[in-house]
This record gives sequence, structure tokens and C-alpha cells, in this order.
Amino acid sequence: MGREHATPLLEVRGVSKSFGAVAAVRDVSFPLHGGEAHALVGENGAGKSTIVKMLAGVHEPDAGAIVLEGEERGLAGPAAAQAAGIAVIYQEPTLFPDLSVAENIFMGRQPLGRFGRIDRAAMRAEAVRLFDRLGVRLDPDRPARGLSIADQQLVEIAKALSLHARVLVMDEPTAALSGVEVERLFAVARALCAEGAAVLFISHRFDEVFSLCQRLTVMRDGTWVSTDPVADLTVDQVVRRMVGRDVSTLFPKEDVDPGDVVLEVDGLSRRGVFSDIGFSVRAGEIVALAGLVGAGRSEVVRAVFGIDRYDAGEVRVAGERLPVGTPAAAVAAGIAVVPEDRRQQGLVMEMSIERNATLTRLKPLARFGLLGGGRERRSAREWTKRLQVKYGRLADAVGTLSGGNQQKVVLAKWLATGPKVLIVDEPTRGIDIGTKAEVHRLLSRLAADGVAVVMVSSELPEVLGMADRVLVMHEGRIAAELGRAEATEESVMFAATGRKGAAA
Repeated sequence: MGREHATPLLEVRGVSKSFGAVAAVRDVSFPLHGGEAHALVGENGAGKSTIVKMLAGVHEPDAGAIVLEGEERGLAGPAAAQAAGIAVIYQEPTLFPDLSVAENIFMGRQPLGRFGRIDRAAMRAEAVRLFDRLGVRLDPDRPARGLSIADQQLVEIAKALSLHARVLVMDEPTAALSGVEVERLFAVARALCAEGAAVLFISHRFDEVFSLCQRLTVMRDGTWVSTDPVADLTVDQVVRRMVGRDVSTLFPKEDVDPGDVVLEVDGLSRRGVFSDIGFSVRAGEIVALAGLVGAGRSEVVRAVFGIDRYDAGEVRVAGERLPVGTPAAAVAAGIAVVPEDRRQQGLVMEMSIERNATLTRLKPLARFGLLGGGRERRSAREWTKRLQVKYGRLADAVGTLSGGNQQKVVLAKWLATGPKVLIVDEPTRGIDIGTKAEVHRLLSRLAADGVAVVMVSSELPEVLGMADRVLVMHEGRIAAELGRAEATEESVMFAATGRKGAAA
């Protein structure tokens, strides 16, 4: 009970930060108490990343202060933040790949033995002690190259502990993790809180926020909205505060009578990856591929589109068989794909918004082999307007957009082709709640217009909320096909984990 009035371990007090004429953060305050996990939530563009960068010493506030245990601290650079006991764990850590795990933890601070040489035995022993403290098993001698993102994050947390960090900032740490890895990360976070550390947790996933955190701060448009105990809040309340309006439904699925079969996949197999995959999708239908990470879902849709080859089986669109491993033939037949990794596979980040939005239509937009800027601009403007993309100028690099708006540009690029089949792989990963609702509304509208939609998603609420049918994959095979009425969290998870029968 006394914690409410105790001096916070860290306090963000009235901070503001502008970049040119754009005010990213305006007069934001909230406390971080030792022994607590504190969620910071808000839509993309709400100012969360700017707060993180101020805590990391990357940016200094224009006004206000970062207060540590009652004392104002100027964090003029990452080294100053580190010295103040603040560590930031990013979604994708950047380790030195050719150095060992222990060397990454103690980079620049290696224990020295006789004659000033690095004491590798002492360094290894300390790394083992840190991992024991975190309750995880990780070989200190193995190279960082090849570590999973989850293990890379644990290396960063061990490094933070070795620096005696008392404030741990976790910025979207679970976006690329499996369910088991998320639970392991949360066990580590809870152990750190039990030792008196403060954890600031930034996430779009409300189930994780409500599971891990004791307090929650909402930001909107660069300003503070509220800070409350999580126990006093509901998801609906948080969503309303984040978006400043009621999101009438996060899953606005329209009821559609499916038309003719558009996509047929028959006996698709690739040795060691997936086996005997068969399904069909009708016009106006949304079919979800569900399952655990590593079940083979993304590999199947990559093969359907022709990015990856397969050993047996066939893919047909409107009855016409597609050649193996030929994406150009898939596009010509009317298949469009929004990949899981939009930054690496869906967009050319240095190119303009305009060019990214028209990449799939350069030939139709050209006249006599020449691409006219006016035609390209009109097409890009039409589709970015339809999808309500928020941008400064069409000539700006697409990399300047928020994650949600980048996802809309990928969708615009493919919807401009007028597809018969739309494949979307993790369509709302890493984007905020308001934009998620917009993407879901768009998918529902496309299905209502007769597009056959194949959706890969690791978010069960999304699968259950948007799919007409759910195909659950387990170890490269389809373990169950569930209609909308029979698909529940229990039935999907039973099939995804290879357990026979349905949940009671």
C-alpha cells in the first residue's frame, strides 16, 4: 500500500520534445516505481518511441526532466543513461555476431587478469552467474550469430544486469517471439521486479500488458492521457483512451455468401517443411492459417505465391494451374501477397511513398515504355487516399512512415492490381489498435467485394474475429479445419499443439 506514495525509482516529469515544427511529445509525466512493470501504450505516432529515446539518452528533452530517485538527471547520451542505471531492450537487439555471448555482455568492460589480459574464465563465470540469476540456460561461449531474437534479448538483459541497471525499458520485445519465448521473457521481467527493478513495457498486445503489468500509462498524439493501476482498467477503456473515440469493433467482419472457388491448393509438399497441404478458398471468403511459430504457415503461402519451390502438388487459380516457383505467373493469375516482413520484403524503404505504391503497376502506367510522373502520382494518390495513409508528401521516403501506414502502402501496392486472391501474412503485427481496426475493416470490405483472402496470423483473437474458416497447422501439416462457429481459442490451440480431440 505504501508504494503508491513512495518516491518513484524514475519519473518522467513534464517532458516535451519537438523535431522542427513537429511536436512529438508535449508535457508528459508518469512515474516508474521499483518492483512494478508499467505499460506505456498508444497508437503509432503517440510519442512512445520519443519517450524511449529520451530515457535511452538518444534525445534530450526540450523541456521537463528525467528524475531518478528524486534527483533530476541530464541524460546527455546513451553512456549517461547507462551510468544512471537505465537499459533499453529493443524488439531486435544488435549484437556483435562473431563474438561470443559472454563477450557481447562485457564488451568494453572485460575483466582483466595478470599482465592486463582479458580473464576469459572470470568473464564466462560471471555470464553463467547472470543467466542463473535470470533463470535461463544460455551457453556463454557460443557465438551470437544464429541466436534467436528471444535469446538475443536475454543477452541484452544480462548485459543490463551486469551494469547494475535498475530501470529496464522493453520496447515491443515480444513482436517476434513465440508463446513459450514470451512466457520465459515475462518470467525474467517478474524476477527483476521482485528484486526491486522497474520495468517499462511498450506493447500493442493487451493480453500481455494485462498479464505482466501493474500500472498503465496511455499516450495520444504526443500527450499524456492517463496513468492508472491495471486492475482498475478494461481493454475497452484503454482502447477508447488511446484512439480518442470508440472503436465500435476491432473485428468488423461482414457476413458474406461465398462465391465460386478461386484458389485451390492440392497435395502441396516440400521435403522437411510441409506435407500434403490441401485447401480451397472461395470468392468473398477469409480463410486463416493458424498455428504455432514454426508450423510452416508462412512457408506454405510463400510456395503458393511462387517465392519458394515445392516438390509435389499443385496450385490453381480459377481452375488454371500455376507453374512452380514463378511469382510473375501468380501475379498475372491474380494473386497478391502482403509479406510478414514489410520492411525487408514488402517495401523499398529508401524509395518514395509514390513509387512503392505503384511498383506493381509500372507497366500499365507507362506510355510507349516511358513512365510519366503524373500518371504514377495520380495512381499513388488515389490508393493512399482510399486506404487513409497518413503522410507528409508522396515524394517522402516510405521509411519515414509509421508501421501501420507502411502496411497500408504495401496493401495499396497490391490492391491496385485488382487481385482475385489476397494473401496477408501477419497483417497487423506491430501496428496500433486503431490501425488494426482499419486493416481488419479493409480485409472485410475486400472479401465483401469478392476477393478470396488467405490470412496467416499468430494472434488468436484476430483469427477468431476475422476468419470464415480456420486451418490449423502443426509441424508442417493441416491438423484441423474449423468453421467460424466451432473455432475457439481452445479448439485452435488443441490442434496447434498436436493434441487429439477438442477442448471440453
